[in-house]
Amino acid sequence: MSAAATWIWEDGIGETRAALIVDGCIVEAAIEPHGPALRVGAVVEARIAEAVPGGGAIVVADEIEALLDRIPPRTGTGRTIRVAVVRDAIPEAGRPKRAKVVASDAAVAPAPTLRDRIAASGIPARQLRAHEPDALEAAGWSELLAEALTGEIAFPGGALRLSPTPAMTLFDVDGAGPAEPLAIAGARAAVAAIRRMGIGGSVGIDLPTLAGKGPRAAVAAAIDAALPLPFERTAVNGFGFLQIVRPRPRASLPELLRSDPIAAEARALLRRLEREPLGSPTHHRVPPAVLRHLEPHPDWLELLARRTGVRHRLDTL
Repeated sequence: MSAAATWIWEDGIGETRAALIVDGCIVEAAIEPHGPALRVGAVVEARIAEAVPGGGAIVVADEIEALLDRIPPRTGTGRTIRVAVVRDAIPEAGRPKRAKVVASDAAVAPAPTLRDRIAASGIPARQLRAHEPDALEAAGWSELLAEALTGEIAFPGGALRLSPTPAMTLFDVDGAGPAEPLAIAGARAAVAAIRRMGIGGSVGIDLPTLAGKGPRAAVAAAIDAALPLPFERTAVNGFGFLQIVRPRPRASLPELLRSDPIAAEARALLRRLEREPLGSPTHHRVPPAVLRHLEPHPDWLELLARRTGVRHRLDTL
């Protein structure tokens, strides 16, 4: 890791956000929405609510359902057991994946927060406060969120189109020029986006068709050099398709933002308002859906007032 690498994290209203910035660019980013959730690393007491085929069960912890991989012996429906969370809930269109848990003998403990995970990385970290220059924005925070939401990612000589699906996350590489340089550049851009957006699970990259083993091996070597372990991958096939499999402990940025874009827009609005200089207008017109999302969270607006010393008034457009 470059000596210039630094985690910048922000204790936002409604979410904690962070980015690993290397030489002025975001190479990894994460958002942790505030609110009840079962997160990786937590150890909790859970009630077995319903057995499922294969020996597992649906359990309920803190009024949240999770999927237990296997019911311990001599334990049945209605019993309470201790479980460890090994995967966050993953939002998916039409069929969200429940958090995944396993039986555990460990002591009950909360999950490590995003801030805890940053500290455990051993990389220098700095908290960004609203009155300071916006280091996240300077590194491309808004552009990153736009890429995650739209799936449109440009790189020199071409562009990627990112498409999360229930089966895998797909990258389509498009551009002009000779196939081999375009494929290598597109593969590097896709790998950078995978890391930047925290994309795990099965990932497919659809490259320009490459003739011969040499160019396909060059693309594979470029991926191996750029993507941190652990991961597994296939070779590039004759149609230019490659599959990567990475751990998937939590939702990626595209999954998180696309699952509830109104919530993401509301949290982004609060971030902008917190950074408004003194003397700026305090009356704001926002989309009706954003206002409806904020109405159940008066504590967010109260926290905004405490942090800024200003009470903002929100109306619909």
